[in-house]
Amino acid sequence: MKVTIDQEKCVAAGQCVAAAFEVFDQRDEDGIVVLLTDNPPEDQAEDVRQAAMVCPALAIHIEE
Repeated sequence: MKVTIDQEKCVAAGQCVAAAFEVFDQRDEDGIVVLLTDNPPEDQAEDVRQAAMVCPALAIHIEE
């Protein structure tokens, strides 16, 4: 799994962090998503998929 984010689209809702805090974080100054790892382990894959599904801005992209 390869994860990419589009910080330009991010609306700082924090849904990704709630779904997969091991993979996503938010910048302190504005809440924009920060990708902690672009190749998460398999045991985090379902959480990452959930994060992409709940992102209101569709700023998370997954390549399987």
